[in-house]
Amino acid sequence: MSQQDIQSFVHGEWVSPGTGARNIANAVTGEVFARAGNDGLDYAAMLEFGRSKGGPALRAMTFHDRARMLKALAAYLSTRKQELYDISFATGATQKDHLVDIDGGIGTMFVYASKGRREMPDDHVYVDGDIEHLSRNGTFLGQHIYTPLQGVAVHINAFNFPVWGMLEKVAPSLLAGVPSVVKPATVSCYVTELCVRMMLESGLLPEGALQLVTGGIGNTLDMLNCQDAVTFTGSADTAMKLRGNANLMQNGVRFTAEQDSLNASILGPDATPDTPEFALFIKEATREMTTKAGQKCTAIRRIIAPDGLVQPVIEALSEQLAKVTVGDPQAEGVRMGALVSTSQKADVLEKASLIGSEAERVFGSDTVDTIGNGCENGAFVSPMLFHCANPDAAQNIHNTEAFGPVSTIMGYRDVAHAVQLANKGQGSLVASLITHDNNVAREVALGSGAFHGRLYINNRDSMNESTGHGAPMPHMVHGGPGRAGGGEELGGIRGVKHFMQRTAIQGSPDILTSVTGRWVPNAAQPSKPQHPFTQHFGELSLGQTLHTEPRLISMEDIEHFAEFTGDNFYAHMDQAAAERNPFFPGRVAHGYLLLSFAAGMFVEPNEGPVLANTGLDNLRFMKPVEAGDSIKVALTVKHKTPRNDDYGEVRWHVRLTNQENEPVAEYELLTMVAYKAEKS
Repeated sequence: MSQQDIQSFVHGEWVSPGTGARNIANAVTGEVFARAGNDGLDYAAMLEFGRSKGGPALRAMTFHDRARMLKALAAYLSTRKQELYDISFATGATQKDHLVDIDGGIGTMFVYASKGRREMPDDHVYVDGDIEHLSRNGTFLGQHIYTPLQGVAVHINAFNFPVWGMLEKVAPSLLAGVPSVVKPATVSCYVTELCVRMMLESGLLPEGALQLVTGGIGNTLDMLNCQDAVTFTGSADTAMKLRGNANLMQNGVRFTAEQDSLNASILGPDATPDTPEFALFIKEATREMTTKAGQKCTAIRRIIAPDGLVQPVIEALSEQLAKVTVGDPQAEGVRMGALVSTSQKADVLEKASLIGSEAERVFGSDTVDTIGNGCENGAFVSPMLFHCANPDAAQNIHNTEAFGPVSTIMGYRDVAHAVQLANKGQGSLVASLITHDNNVAREVALGSGAFHGRLYINNRDSMNESTGHGAPMPHMVHGGPGRAGGGEELGGIRGVKHFMQRTAIQGSPDILTSVTGRWVPNAAQPSKPQHPFTQHFGELSLGQTLHTEPRLISMEDIEHFAEFTGDNFYAHMDQAAAERNPFFPGRVAHGYLLLSFAAGMFVEPNEGPVLANTGLDNLRFMKPVEAGDSIKVALTVKHKTPRNDDYGEVRWHVRLTNQENEPVAEYELLTMVAYKAEKS
């Protein structure tokens, strides 16, 4: 690989390394091949560029616009993955490691694109929760909403995942409508730089939506304000320095940290060597120790097994680790590559020595035989397994993270003891439990949930489709309490909310309808001469309401419905039994009879724009209907969401009232409604 300058991209231009630039070595050969960093960057201009250019452009887009942008970006990156694979070998990663980092990052972006379209509105406001009724007659209401922060998100990432680490933070912040400044770890920033170049070359991002700093961030943190956010992945020491910045604290700048984590994996007492769970446990532990050469924030650092199974675990795990070949990740047969740098190798060996002061090394050594030419000066280490015979008295194994292929096994007396040992890590990103005993799973969840951001429980029933102990999924939160940083990332739309402000809106139904883009009960209900089912998606207006004529409910209706459906519940068919029920005055109409009649009252039967009824939500029956009562229906357009190029979803508020105008039932009806075809 030829010598190259790794540039930054700030205030709309690429800037080459300058004063303060650092050399970067190939992790496999030790050869210096690049340099990055420039202390002369104009960080103030960088922030202003994001705030004045990227922010307004992103906020002008709806959530669906941004989701489509993310999908297109992910699709574009997918076409250029090989370039990212090729350059990533210099980090010491294998091809399988690339799938975790590169494919995983692109996949995360696809997930956020999908969730943005499915779970967020085609609007600029995200509604949080239900309406709060703050007055007796419903003229004064409350509603929580989310709107984008009007600053920038500064993402400071670790060296181990130069693509995934960036994309898992950029995706939710861009979906929220907040521009990103990405600061990767210098030692692997060349991979991030290439990925950023690809994203910019796609032409899909608004100007100012994405900037890159390869090197130090200078005084950036000193210039942030309450509209900005900082996310960090890395060591606890660095996190402490960053979160202690006086400006961040004074201005209440959001700071999310994902840091050191002594993740544990517990082998359930039922998982004896003759069970599928035992084999699964060994497989998971081997994979987590060696994937990315153990350089994963979610890797298993502590292996907790029943006292009687410690030796079988050591033997089985050692047998599998002995099959792990180490060397040039591009050489045939290599299963584990190098650590990212020689300094990282020195750190891992130092931390392993600390662990060794309390535990016996039962597999591995300080040296390792490698496969491939030119590996003599590479950052290679052997997988190392330690056994701690007295984990209750030990300190280092519970507070020292060797960020490499190093793990320690320890025994437990009972499940309560296993929980106690897992919690000695004082907070982690993930703990796993391999068991087929549901009671064990519950005991561990109740005992350890407060100490871990994620509990991964696996067994023979789920192992064929499980995602793995060390795989943070974009659908679920990623973070952990205590030592793990107290932060939270990912988690589907929860991750997007980190870059938005939740605000309580109070006002009249009409005000809340206007602000949220959702019709609120007691707001205006304009009517049109056309039946709403004859109107296309774009022709329907928020609050537009159809009022039906009343329909009388007879005893013949009730009995026919019972006979036709087979629903002969006593409240509908036995007068004496119904009268004894505290909820009914006597025989009453079936709730589903009322829904069926309501549909017949508001439906336009002829072919038209309404394509399908896809369900109903929030059904409530408020007052019984007896024979002789009548019902009428108000059908109101509550919310509209585009779904594809052909149709959108219309959410209708349906309210049934009796002859006294008392509500008897209400629900939300979902239909797919076609767009009006453009004239050619």
